[in-house]
Amino acid sequence: MLRLGPFRKGTGVPEHQGFSHIDLTVSDCEAAAAWWHDVMGFTLVNRSRGETFEVWSLIHPTGAAVSVVSHDVPLSEPFDERRVGLDHLGFKVANRDELNGWVTHLDAKGVSHSGIIEIALGPTVVFRDPDNIRVDLFVHPSVDEMTGVTGVFTESDSADARRLLKG
Repeated sequence: MLRLGPFRKGTGVPEHQGFSHIDLTVSDCEAAAAWWHDVMGFTLVNRSRGETFEVWSLIHPTGAAVSVVSHDVPLSEPFDERRVGLDHLGFKVANRDELNGWVTHLDAKGVSHSGIIEIALGPTVVFRDPDNIRVDLFVHPSVDEMTGVTGVFTESDSADARRLLKG
């Protein structure tokens, strides 16, 4: 079993500052960019054309960046998280009230969703973009909620988990 050691600076792994962006292959850049704008609140900041593909880049006020990419000769199969590669995107929501606001917003935009469901990591709403890519919104539990008897992590993982999540 893999046992993670302490997480701290100076462990021989160069530092990074988190995710910069994610590029999603889509069937139609314009439609996908419109969805990310209207449903998720991203703003289109750039459109570019490569030799065999088109990219529309969007940024959210939180700093999250999503680019939608369409290829001139795409594969004909729709997105399926059961294939190796991307499974889904998850966005953190501050609390259950904010999650309820998202349910209302998704309803107003005509986006089918799961409603608020309880999963191991907390209350979650699941829905899909126009290309069937799964998107989750969830209330991230506190470190204390993620550890201990009823938490996500086991007692043997708790010390490392606390160090990682508390910094």
